[in-house]
Amino acid sequence: MRSPLHISAAVVGALATVAALLAIAPPAVAAGVRDVTADVLANRDVTLAGDTVVTVPSGTTTYDGVFRGLGTLTVRGGGTLVLSKDSDFTLPRARQRQVVRTQGGNHPYTTVGDPDPPAITVERGTTLQYGTGGGTGLIGHFPYDTPGYRLNQLNVRVDGTLRLSLTRTFNIGTISGTGLVTQPRGMWGTLDLAGTHPFSGVIDNGTGMAVGRPEYPVSLPDARAILNQGSWIIDTPLNQTITLRQDFYQREYGSDVNVHTRPGSKVVLTGQYSYSDRGGDTDPSLSDPDINWRAVAHQVNKRGTNIEGADVRWGDGTTHKIFMPGTKDTVYINLHEASGRRSRLTFDYDGPVTLGAPIGGGRYHDTLAAPGAGDVVVAGTKGNDVTFAAAQYYDGSTTVEKGAVLRLGSARGDGSLLTGGDRRRIVNDGTLVVRNTRTAISLSRLGGGGSLVQSGAATTTLTGSAVTYTGTTTVRQGTLALKDGATLANSRAVRLTSAQARLDTGGSALRVASTLSGEGTVAGSVTNEGVVTGGLTVTGAYTQNDQGQLVLAKTPLKVSGKVVLAGGLDLSTAGRAAATAGAGTASARASVSSGAGTGGDSGEASAKAGKTPVREITVLDHTGDTPTTGAFDGLREGTEVKLADTVYRITYRGGDGNDVVLTATAASPSASASERASSGSATAGTRSVSAGRSGAFGWWPYVLAAGLLGGLLVPASRHRRGGGRRRGGGRRRGGPHPTHGR
Repeated sequence: MRSPLHISAAVVGALATVAALLAIAPPAVAAGVRDVTADVLANRDVTLAGDTVVTVPSGTTTYDGVFRGLGTLTVRGGGTLVLSKDSDFTLPRARQRQVVRTQGGNHPYTTVGDPDPPAITVERGTTLQYGTGGGTGLIGHFPYDTPGYRLNQLNVRVDGTLRLSLTRTFNIGTISGTGLVTQPRGMWGTLDLAGTHPFSGVIDNGTGMAVGRPEYPVSLPDARAILNQGSWIIDTPLNQTITLRQDFYQREYGSDVNVHTRPGSKVVLTGQYSYSDRGGDTDPSLSDPDINWRAVAHQVNKRGTNIEGADVRWGDGTTHKIFMPGTKDTVYINLHEASGRRSRLTFDYDGPVTLGAPIGGGRYHDTLAAPGAGDVVVAGTKGNDVTFAAAQYYDGSTTVEKGAVLRLGSARGDGSLLTGGDRRRIVNDGTLVVRNTRTAISLSRLGGGGSLVQSGAATTTLTGSAVTYTGTTTVRQGTLALKDGATLANSRAVRLTSAQARLDTGGSALRVASTLSGEGTVAGSVTNEGVVTGGLTVTGAYTQNDQGQLVLAKTPLKVSGKVVLAGGLDLSTAGRAAATAGAGTASARASVSSGAGTGGDSGEASAKAGKTPVREITVLDHTGDTPTTGAFDGLREGTEVKLADTVYRITYRGGDGNDVVLTATAASPSASASERASSGSATAGTRSVSAGRSGAFGWWPYVLAAGLLGGLLVPASRHRRGGGRRRGGGRRRGGPHPTHGR
């Protein structure tokens, strides 16, 4: 008896034959769907009468027939179906629902609402090709009177591949699906990509696509990527905004994104335009972002954008991937004038981005053949921080909106802006930072309410009288220079923040109308109409007018030239003056005024100019309650000193009882010896004066050193003798020597 598992050789052979037949048989067709595969393979025309399917065998099948009738067409299988002739059919009336509207009056544009379901479907794994490289092979029905283009009524779903091998201008309706829509390179046809497409696959532009026109808008809310290997040409209807959020890629030399807009319109690009070295057509990507920043053999990663009189915005404030990453060797950016309109490029990011290429105005790759015809804006979006790491070559304005930062120069290269000409101005309401390391630059026509920061080793020069910005000026390192009438008189504060910081006045006196502070060097003279804080070195003269105030902090103001107060009162001795207010914070004010001493603010010691002759000089305004202890060497209580041509008597109990005050006396420089003896006289040394432990400034000592006291407060008797030996030789010449009050 045979085992139940035994199968005869004849049965095995029969099963193998069945399996082979099943392997080559077409997939099952749903009930009511007509399979026209045999007709297509035989090149017979097909008249649709409902839903129809073609199963394409492996390899390439060229169909020389046409589809007509009423229904839908689904292309499936593992091969490629090439259509050599135009076909025209329609959906059944019951499935037609889309609303086509033309609006805009004298500037008409067309929109499609509630699109019809797809009339053509390309299933996954299958390729449908329109055309053989000529002008025919399209499936389409065109019943609409749409200005400017022919809208295809037959919408298409692409889950496989739709290849557009046509040399004419055409439209394929509304695209859906997840696959690939591709145009071969060198195929000089144009796809009118019109309307809103729910397509979530990849669009491969091999030669040219019109993505929006004045006659229709475009939207690709879900498209995964754009593989751009030709010219991606964007345009808009009047007063419309077109936003494309896709990343763009390219694999061939010279592809570009060209943007046009109508008045009142703009184009927003929120993705990034990169080279692609992996993923093929269906999933383009870049293995290393740095490839965008270095030249590749044969320049295959060279790509660009031409902005043709358009208003373009890179970013929408929700990303910090710059649209065009690269250098002049890998990208080009051109701003052109078109139809009487100049271009405008706005950077709108929520974090730092770097532009490594120049913005010019030449043709395609020759971007520096002419200046760019347009303006650049850094939008005031929170976190928007844009770096120009290349010399810019556009001829328009640069606007930094409030809250935004524009930096010139980075580790990738030095940056600059084109200067000269009526249009070339900077409107800075945010922050402009210059941090070039090698390339010195000039900036002119700089206005706005924003701040300027010099932080690079290379020199930045402000030129011309149109430097009018009102924000803070900060020099962190390197040199900020003024030339040809440029001033900082409108800047609300000028700060030098390191010993390497240098402010070059260009041979003219720096007019300080607000605040000058820090620890760097002012190369030139200073005219103080505001507040100057100690710690700086001034290589020229220091002149202070009636309104000016010198605030002495932890370190002295060093002046190489003359020190002149208002009214011509010259305080200079030996060409130098210095003032020191001890260590730590201070709550005292030393002032020179034409009346009573000025009140003290926490953390300040100051010298204020008055008119000549000065009746009373408050050297130290002690704002606390404790007595002032000690005395300056040689300046005991009541000692007479001479300042210019006036004799003063010093007291350590002046003002409200604990201030150091000089009061003009009736005594002349030729007073008798007995008069001098009665008041006391001594050499002006550097013995410290300090306040008690309690009170507003505690125990900190305050000293006006020899440069300003030892040199300026000269005992009257010594002045009459023409000088004498300084006593207390064990102390540092001209420096503070504090003794803390207890």
